[in-house]
Amino acid sequence: MAIFKILRADEWAAFEAAGEFAGSADDVRDGFIHLSTEAQLAGTLAKHFAGEAGLVVAEVAVAGDAALKWEVSRGGAAFPHLYRALRMAEVVAVRGG
Repeated sequence: MAIFKILRADEWAAFEAAGEFAGSADDVRDGFIHLSTEAQLAGTLAKHFAGEAGLVVAEVAVAGDAALKWEVSRGGAAFPHLYRALRMAEVVAVRGG
């Protein structure tokens, strides 16, 4: 199953420079990195990123990692949450940017 992280342009640039991403302000506040499945992606974009330009959608390979937890969130659906920094080496594809 494909898992995605949506990043703003400045977050993506910092991620590229550092090689890892500790999270957006919302991620840091919540204590984990918010991720979405392909089926959840459009809803996440509409709810949290509506009208924003320059977004980067990174497909990440973190399935099976012990730090990945599936937790009930929006609409009772289980969303993937990563309880550690995301590593650039885990990015397998990028859309946008």
